Amino acid sequence: MTLVFVETGPAGVAETSLETLTFARGLGGPLHAVLVGPQPDGVRDVLAGYGVDEVHHAAGPVFGAYGGAAWATAVQAAHAATGATAVVATGTPRGMEVLAHLSARLGVAMAANVVAVAGTDPLVVRRQILGGSVLEEMRLDGTPAVLTVAGHAVEAEPAAVPGPAVPRTLDPDVAEADLVTRVVATEPAEPDRSGALTSARVVVGAGRGAGSAAGFDGVVELADLLDGALGVSRVVTSLGWRPHHEQVGQTGSRIAPEVYLPCGISGAIQHWAGCASSKTIVAINTDDQAPMVTKATYAVIGDMHEVVPAISAEIRRRRGSGA
Repeated sequence: MTLVFVETGPAGVAETSLETLTFARGLGGPLHAVLVGPQPDGVRDVLAGYGVDEVHHAAGPVFGAYGGAAWATAVQAAHAATGATAVVATGTPRGMEVLAHLSARLGVAMAANVVAVAGTDPLVVRRQILGGSVLEEMRLDGTPAVLTVAGHAVEAEPAAVPGPAVPRTLDPDVAEADLVTRVVATEPAEPDRSGALTSARVVVGAGRGAGSAAGFDGVVELADLLDGALGVSRVVTSLGWRPHHEQVGQTGSRIAPEVYLPCGISGAIQHWAGCASSKTIVAINTDDQAPMVTKATYAVIGDMHEVVPAISAEIRRRRGSGA
């Protein structure tokens, strides 16, 4: 049996949690989910569609706001109730923190950023390390096996046969010490024009080659024309040219679009960690030896301020001509 810690928001189940449920089905056996805190309508129906047999829910005042230790208590209670042989979460900051607490309490190792199963007896997983530049195999001898799944390691797919998603209530005792660190207030984020960066099918990237904060008009226009999202390198956010929520890389978002167009981005290992899962990479750079150029599927050697407007003009021309 596998237990999945599922993350939700106002819009419902997080896409990365749907990916994790898809991954977890591959481990075999019954599939259970654990939810913590208030839940939007329709969550059980979605989980049923992904093959979940039972949904364990911990609600109440102590779970009204996120706290890693407190939420780990809820997941631990779900594990105790089910006897699951594997506990899985998505590799988000929240999933990482909750399962790190759980693995420490249960005295077992945790495998982070898993992308595949390499063996089942014993369970051997393949995971990303060193910012995603290296894959290693890790054997999980302890019970339960505790692991987080790297974002976009698999594509979310509903189950062939829906599950009953039988509701179960959790009411664990939470120690005062587990409530010391928790979210006490939230504020609306600044408007985010990244277009749901992590789920975008097309991402147009820009790096130091943009030249200044005023140098992003071309890539923003191209992203709009392609109905995509804008992503930037770490240096861009460090210089204050663009907001952090647009950053792609080890300390930003990990993306896996159908097409990624990095413009004026050298492709340092920290950035590559965030975009290596892109299906097709079309790099635009003046340096034909830049790491991003050498790793790209296709490359255009030239100034992004000349190449990008030319691409946008051609898109507009073809759309105008009905092509």
